[in-house]
Amino acid sequence: MSLNYEEMSWSDVRDQFRKWREESGRHSEEVVQLWVAVLEDKVHKTGNERHLILEQVIVAALDTARFDIATKCTKQLSAEFPGSLRVMKFKAMRLEALEQYDSANEVLDGIIEKDETNAAPRKRKIAIMKARGLRLDAIKELNAYLKKFMSDQEAWQELCNLYLSEGEYGKAAFCMEEVLLHNPHSHLIHQRLADIRYTMGGVENIEIARTYYSQAIKLNPHNLRALYGLFLCCSFLANSKAVSFKRKESQKLAQWALEQALDHTAKRSSINNNDKWITSLDSAFGTLEIKSN
Repeated sequence: MSLNYEEMSWSDVRDQFRKWREESGRHSEEVVQLWVAVLEDKVHKTGNERHLILEQVIVAALDTARFDIATKCTKQLSAEFPGSLRVMKFKAMRLEALEQYDSANEVLDGIIEKDETNAAPRKRKIAIMKARGLRLDAIKELNAYLKKFMSDQEAWQELCNLYLSEGEYGKAAFCMEEVLLHNPHSHLIHQRLADIRYTMGGVENIEIARTYYSQAIKLNPHNLRALYGLFLCCSFLANSKAVSFKRKESQKLAQWALEQALDHTAKRSSINNNDKWITSLDSAFGTLEIKSN
């Protein structure tokens, strides 16, 4: 996004910052550039928005490694709100960005000691563990966190990712099931849970994955990943030791899923003779052999 700083007044910049905040957009580089070029010396004119703007600039400055700006803005807030837990959080974020993790943890511990119900510092401590590569410690801390904040969907998803990175697929599936309880109509969560079950393997897990893929397609018929996942599950079950009528049912469902996927792909693709290229790729991969040295 290109902005003409020379033609923007301080009120234009204030309005632009407000728009980005309402849209939950960070635009860190633009925020820092506009702050330095226009608003820094005029921020006192922004009235009640001044504190929100200072916080917005702090986050943008940390994103762009402008620690001098982040420090200056944090000092302004600290002077007006001494002992504020919100300001302490920004101090911890600055220390974290500087990789001064021990000092950041001390500040976060101070926030937690003053307010045990504050979830943000606990999550930042887990983020520090991840940054240090301490995944097992992060998993332990995140489990402890979820005992107190069980409805935090983002935390459940993060724990799922950590378990996946450790190959703990059963525990990862449990985490996604918790997320699904809060969002039963999200096709992406059904799809994610199906992916995990399919990765776990075995007839039972493949059948469960098929169910979740089917629900994802029901919620969003255009979900290509779910259609292809359903095709893979049904193809596996069609060649398994299941009873005859189940194999035939799986074959029909696999064919339907493949036809739907090909139809959606053909409609969205801008490549001419798409079917011809897909057939060529299928033929090439069919003759591919992977051998170890």
